[in-house]
Amino acid sequence: MADTPKLSEVEHIKAGSNYLRGTLKESLADPITGAIAPDDTQLIKFHGSYQQTDRDLESERKRQKLEPLYSFMIRVRVPGGVATPEQWRRMDALSDAYGSGALKLTTRQTFQLHGVLKRDLRATIQEFNDVLLDSIAGCGDVNRNVMCAANPHESALHKDVHAVATAISAHLTPRTTAYWDLWLDGEKQYSSLVNDGEKEDFEPIYGATYLPRKFKIAIAVPPQNDADIFSNDIALVAIAENGVLQGFNVAIGGGMGMTFGMPETYPRLADLIGFVPTDKVVDVCEKVVTIQRDWGNRENRKFSRLKYTIDRVGLPAFLEELRLRLGYDLEEARPFHFTGSGDSFGWSQGEDGKEHLALFVEGGRVTNKNGVELKTALREIAAFHTGEFRLTGNQNLVIANIDPKHRQRVQQILETRGAWAKTQQQTALRLSSLACVALNTCSLAFAEAERYLPHLLDRLDTVIQANGLSEEGILIRMTGCPNGCARPYLGEIGLVGRAIGRYNLYLGADHAGQRMNKLYKEMLDEEGIVAELTPLLEAYAQEREPQEKFGDFVIRQGHVAATVQGLDFHA
Repeated sequence: MADTPKLSEVEHIKAGSNYLRGTLKESLADPITGAIAPDDTQLIKFHGSYQQTDRDLESERKRQKLEPLYSFMIRVRVPGGVATPEQWRRMDALSDAYGSGALKLTTRQTFQLHGVLKRDLRATIQEFNDVLLDSIAGCGDVNRNVMCAANPHESALHKDVHAVATAISAHLTPRTTAYWDLWLDGEKQYSSLVNDGEKEDFEPIYGATYLPRKFKIAIAVPPQNDADIFSNDIALVAIAENGVLQGFNVAIGGGMGMTFGMPETYPRLADLIGFVPTDKVVDVCEKVVTIQRDWGNRENRKFSRLKYTIDRVGLPAFLEELRLRLGYDLEEARPFHFTGSGDSFGWSQGEDGKEHLALFVEGGRVTNKNGVELKTALREIAAFHTGEFRLTGNQNLVIANIDPKHRQRVQQILETRGAWAKTQQQTALRLSSLACVALNTCSLAFAEAERYLPHLLDRLDTVIQANGLSEEGILIRMTGCPNGCARPYLGEIGLVGRAIGRYNLYLGADHAGQRMNKLYKEMLDEEGIVAELTPLLEAYAQEREPQEKFGDFVIRQGHVAATVQGLDFHA
């Protein structure tokens, strides 16, 4: 038929994959290359891994007539970002045994291992599964790691919200047994749990071709929006009364990615659509996922996210379909207020008397470097810590529920290892920074991000300190491409790589993650970035109103227009 859609190549790969198996078994066994078959590079994402190359070595390896240095990134799911000390120790050990030596904390509250060779993939996955972590749906066209507030203060409320994040994650986990067959030798106890004892694979929520693109869900607990929830396909705002969780306001259709030169692609904030009691939130998430499964664009992956589905069909039509699938209406959204989207660093005490310590981890990379032995310090703490390690949505870490008798010991270890000053005694600008991995391993990066931002911050810190702004937590985010992994369009200062050493500068997001920024200047080099930001920061220091944030200031001064709707982003 003439109107039959022409599916993208990835859709054909998924359809013919036998529920995400493809030829991965054969690819992994091939000793001739460090890579896997091209179709399998798409399927392995569903198992939580990306094939990558070391782009720093490309020219030299070509000169020596060698194939690129292939390795794999593995993204482990950690619902709500809560890991046990045993899990921390295992991930730390695996990063040394099979990875690059660094343990990466991501903007989605997960662990990533980089530099894992093909021959070590199975052993690595088996070892973190032994401590009840997995990587299925860490990547791919499925619901990914469910985020929730790190929230070290309200112990009981965090426990309840984390339980919801875990329930959503479990409900939306793919049911295929391919993960267990490929990586865990088909262990029967896993297979029977995942697929309810069925002999044949089936996907009651996703179907055989899964979703058109990735799907993201996040939960925040007001007044902190530390999970930047409105950048997600589904955003959930926890509503509590007298400290008791009542349910969630629901927003849908957020997403950060866009493509340069295609104004029909854009970042978008999620639309608030109503309130749902706690016992119905998993059901609502499932129905939104199934609508996107059925209505999403499977022809062009650049337009396949939920945000484009909603803008194509219209929010009223989407909500009517949601009502039909649920069989009930959502309640009216309840009042809430966010004050910020960053993390609160240092020591705090929970309502149960337990201690919490929020640490800044630059770029989310836990290493021993330049005399700062953060990796060793956290390994030593994990050996006796009886609480949790909470990964935040800002690449940082909360050592949570510390026994009060261990507080001094934790502090002493961090100071002895040189990690206290590096992780705490910084300008608020640096503490509020985010960067994606970018070069040298991301194949999509046009420019540096994680490796370069600390150097740029050294220069900007000079301006910040000279103008008395050291305590102002201006949100600054840098990415190596426009796909938005470090949420650059929600930065009061956003820097998006265009080419090596060149960035687009965006300004004007709000501090609470409820307004996007706007393009201010294009193709700036380092000198250009500093030259543009210096007078703006000087003016902010001198002319701001009481309690005014930098993003609000640049809008009030007319430098950029306030932007809330994705369709207005390029206007």
